[in-house]
Amino acid sequence: MEENMSYGSDYKPIPASSVGSGVGIQVLPDLFCYTVQIVNIALIGTKDEFVLVDAGMPNSAEEIISVIEEQFGEGSRPKAIILTHGHFDHVGSIIELIRQWDIPVYAHPLELPFLTGKMSYPEPDPTVEGGMIAKLSSMFPNEAINLGDSVRPLPQDGTIPHIPSFRWIHTPGHTPGHISLFRDEDRTLLAGDAFVTVKQESLYKVMMQEHEISGPPRYFTPDWDVAKQSVLKLEALHPTIAVTGHGLPMTGEELTENLGRLARDFDTIAIPDYGKYVGKDKH
Repeated sequence: MEENMSYGSDYKPIPASSVGSGVGIQVLPDLFCYTVQIVNIALIGTKDEFVLVDAGMPNSAEEIISVIEEQFGEGSRPKAIILTHGHFDHVGSIIELIRQWDIPVYAHPLELPFLTGKMSYPEPDPTVEGGMIAKLSSMFPNEAINLGDSVRPLPQDGTIPHIPSFRWIHTPGHTPGHISLFRDEDRTLLAGDAFVTVKQESLYKVMMQEHEISGPPRYFTPDWDVAKQSVLKLEALHPTIAVTGHGLPMTGEELTENLGRLARDFDTIAIPDYGKYVGKDKH
């Protein structure tokens, strides 16, 4: 069963970090966000029942386990791992975590081929307009990992196991099965990489966690038309809080203004001027 799990043959730790690395933020009483190097994981729920959203960078399992035990007590384990998508920085330690906790993983059906060893993601684009991290992206793992029967499709009705107050929303573009999580009652959004709050291509901005709304990470986004539709879909929800895959949480007026501007000016803010996935006919 789970013994058949494996990472892609190109899996390796990436020596990238930020001033936010190792910092946790209690965003809401039942929402905790923590930065592993350059990527965020989130815990939704309370001590009795919670889930982990995304699974950090390679080699970060021990750190993630200790953060959870600090938060909820020794021996605490999530009921499940919910994946926004399967890029290496969001599933980097997932096999160790599954083995530690013996829990299921849920992802969108369209993401399952990348999580069961059947398909690799398009290669990252180091030529894309952006900055140092974009240039380094050819080092990033993109081969499919195989979680075997530990990974399951999310329920088709939009519900998310163990967190009934949230629903999942399909927000493709960055990947085919990318999802965001949304709670209608207080308009809390976990956007994954559908948009982020740091310019993820820029090494300086990532290192300093400079707060700036941005489209999905450019070097890993192959479908810009669809990515734009996903941002428009999320902006139409008028979120009051957004936790994203990279960068600090954004709230209130700042979020409303920035997300509104990103939706309005997506072509100029988010879409790079050049790169191998820009302006390509994908139909």
